[in-house]
Amino acid sequence: MAHRSLRAWIDTLEKAGELVRIKTFVDPVLEMAEITDRVSKTPDRNKALLFENTGTAFPLLINSMGSERRMCMALGVEKLDDVAKNIEELFSKLSSPKHTILDKLSMLPQLSKFASWMPKVVSGKGACQEVVMSTPDLGALPILKCWPKDGGRFITLPAIHTKDPNTGIRNIGMYRMQVFTKDMTGMHWHKHKVSAKHYNEYKKLGKRMPVAVALGGDPIYTYAATAPLPENVDEYMLAGFLRKKRVELVNCLTQPEIQVPADADFIIEGYVDTDEELIWEGPFGDHTGYYSLPDWYPRFHVTAITHRRDAVYPATIVGIPPQEDAWLGKATERIFLAPIKMTMVPEITDMHMPIEGVFHNLVIATINKEYAGQGQKVMNAMWGAGQMMFNKILVLADGNVDVADYRKLAQYVFNNVNPATDIYFSQGPMDVLDHSCSKLGFGGKMCIDGTRKWEEEITQPLMPFKLSASFSPDNLQKMFPEITSVNEILARKWDIPVLIVEIKKTRKHQVEHVHHSICGLPDMQGFKMVLYVEHSVGTADIADALWRLCNNLDPKRDHFYGGEKKNVLGLDGTRKTKELDGFDRPWPNIIAADDATIEVVDSKWNNLGLGQLIPSPSLKYKGQLYGLEAEVNNEN
Repeated sequence: MAHRSLRAWIDTLEKAGELVRIKTFVDPVLEMAEITDRVSKTPDRNKALLFENTGTAFPLLINSMGSERRMCMALGVEKLDDVAKNIEELFSKLSSPKHTILDKLSMLPQLSKFASWMPKVVSGKGACQEVVMSTPDLGALPILKCWPKDGGRFITLPAIHTKDPNTGIRNIGMYRMQVFTKDMTGMHWHKHKVSAKHYNEYKKLGKRMPVAVALGGDPIYTYAATAPLPENVDEYMLAGFLRKKRVELVNCLTQPEIQVPADADFIIEGYVDTDEELIWEGPFGDHTGYYSLPDWYPRFHVTAITHRRDAVYPATIVGIPPQEDAWLGKATERIFLAPIKMTMVPEITDMHMPIEGVFHNLVIATINKEYAGQGQKVMNAMWGAGQMMFNKILVLADGNVDVADYRKLAQYVFNNVNPATDIYFSQGPMDVLDHSCSKLGFGGKMCIDGTRKWEEEITQPLMPFKLSASFSPDNLQKMFPEITSVNEILARKWDIPVLIVEIKKTRKHQVEHVHHSICGLPDMQGFKMVLYVEHSVGTADIADALWRLCNNLDPKRDHFYGGEKKNVLGLDGTRKTKELDGFDRPWPNIIAADDATIEVVDSKWNNLGLGQLIPSPSLKYKGQLYGLEAEVNNEN
């Protein structure tokens, strides 16, 4: 379903009962993010929010795709899997053998569909250019500051248009933009991203780089800008396929080399001078749930801002999951399953990226296994597949396992895993935002092959696990005072041989030494994995413990084996410091709202039309913060 503007999308949401209009003034600085954080983390009250009184001429829409239902509405499907089925069906038809002229003629309607989805440049001005600011001023927009230690206000939902100067091939990506002045922002282009490659090509040529930013319009434009497409595939072709209608583009007014959606709500035009000094950008409360720390990035100079007469400013927040980006990620997981199956990993049957893994950190896949070693073959193929190269932990199971049923999945995987022989470690490119890596953008990876083993893969029989009747968390804590909490619920209730241990580190190699010691205890018989988190995290909330572990773990560096047969894997998911771990990089703080913002939002709540007060999710994490700054003192 195509939407002609953000207003049309708002109408769709409102008719479906998925939108709340907030008429009371709410400050874009911190307050909107705090309200959105509360709403997005409350499943039975999770709605899109339209802030109508922003202190500017424009309302602000946020969390508009922040649930599975709203994500499906944006894509015009009943279920996210429907898109993958459509892709698979279409490509199966196009790639099937054509033996007769009639077979070939029968494909003309499909080819016609392809043509009708291709983006088209139209003459004249678009609705996005109905109003041209006489003097470009980003201060006229209700741009958010999301978290207290953010470096400033950030445009958080921009579709950024660049072109390769040599080929003219367009790329649309989504990268945050920190606002520095009324007409200058940063461009947060990580080195692995296509826009960064375009920047490098312009720099080689000694040319100024034209850039345009689209905000709003059909929500599918936003999704397409986040999609992990190959470099030579136009994001607006994907958008046309998803909305079943081509995207019409118009030339920018001051950067005519760049074309943008005619029906967007805002267009910000400008350039990057590749000879100019970079700017210190950040920090920013990011999708990992931690602040991404400042670094040097290009400057974007605004030459024009245009908009629709009835423009609505779109925004999102990211932070401790779940947030709206989790559902954008879920759409990618389902949509790109079919291309992965058809082009790279034909044996894959399903894929899942748990929210706790914040996209790349944890990926679960099931496969149709037909020979020994196929799990390793899939592991290597997936780690070489586009943005899957950033994956940190990959879990494999057989095709009959439900990847979304975590209990049954874990039971199956650990019944089939010998930790000494079926868990593989490697290293390679990592997300720049992964703070656990000893070197920026390069770190360890781990694959847990939980598939049923063929005879050639078995080195010793796998025995069913049953927790020892004498096992006692209290005894562990008495024996090891640094252990502050133990969660054995996985083992006691569901026979999953995994223990979660909270530990207070005070000396070098402490986690490894404790692991070797506890693995030698008779009560630990049969355990296969121990997950260590730092003492402030708490082990009772397994989802939170996994989120922290996945963020703080470099699997290759932070694993060790214990037990008589060296078959109990320990994973150190604690914070790393220079003093105790020889870790030289800065360590970021986790994200939480400040007390003043929480109090202001509490005082306004009854006037927001959001029902009974929802307490701030940040309250849960106050005791886990490493002080008040975005960057932690990493000496100790």
